[in-house]
Amino acid sequence: MKRLTLFSFALVFAALFAPESIAGQRRRVVVRPARPARVVVRRPVTHTRLVVRNGHPIRRVLPSTVVVRPARKVVTLNAPVVYLPARAWNATVVSLPSSDRVVWEDSEEIHNDEGWVDTNLGVDNRGKALFIKIDGLAQLSFAEVVFGNGSVQVVDFNDSAQRAGVYNLLDFSDGRHVSSVRLLAKSSSDDSKLTLYLRK
Repeated sequence: MKRLTLFSFALVFAALFAPESIAGQRRRVVVRPARPARVVVRRPVTHTRLVVRNGHPIRRVLPSTVVVRPARKVVTLNAPVVYLPARAWNATVVSLPSSDRVVWEDSEEIHNDEGWVDTNLGVDNRGKALFIKIDGLAQLSFAEVVFGNGSVQVVDFNDSAQRAGVYNLLDFSDGRHVSSVRLLAKSSSDDSKLTLYLRK
């Protein structure tokens, strides 16, 4: 009986204090392969001189060089361009219109290493108000809202830095046909996304 007790004790001792070589055989280690790093491909950055038409109402010094994004949708304007007096922007945070009230939307992503980006979004729709949604941090210079009759309403952001949110860009409650919106902006964070909405 004494021998049996000593034998049982020896078995328990061996199980609890097994050498590393034996204990290592009992543990199963699963090593998962590392995920490949995400590769972000940036488009080549080419700066060119900022061009504004004669009669542009902003008189302060504008950025001298910009990255020009080609228009994804070209809207032909069959009327002479006439600039209206510039409007100073009031950065009013608002709620995004419901989807059934939005007749058009488009967006542009800009990157910090691009500097000022000059983008033109073709709208070709009728509505009563424009909204801008900012994802990230962005600095805004001006917007040109071109109406179907050729009149251009410039909204002057005065190079202000804006946080993420939805803002009222321009109201025209009488309802007007918007041909296009030109926007001059740069990202203050690594990346920013600017989305424009036209509400009916």
